[in-house]
Amino acid sequence: MTDTKVEFDRRMLEALICPRTHTTLTYDAQRQELVSKAAALAYPIRNGIPVMLIDEARVIE
Repeated sequence: MTDTKVEFDRRMLEALICPRTHTTLTYDAQRQELVSKAAALAYPIRNGIPVMLIDEARVIE
């Protein structure tokens, strides 16, 4: 079984907003997250798909 990493399509950033603050997101390629600076949350990207659930987001300090 091969471990293939699915790449996030950056064009999705134009359509996605933070579910908490309704503001734009930035893409952190190293951590594979979409970051909402306004909400201080980072939403994970799993298998190339952003998980836009507040309960799944990591709090940024």
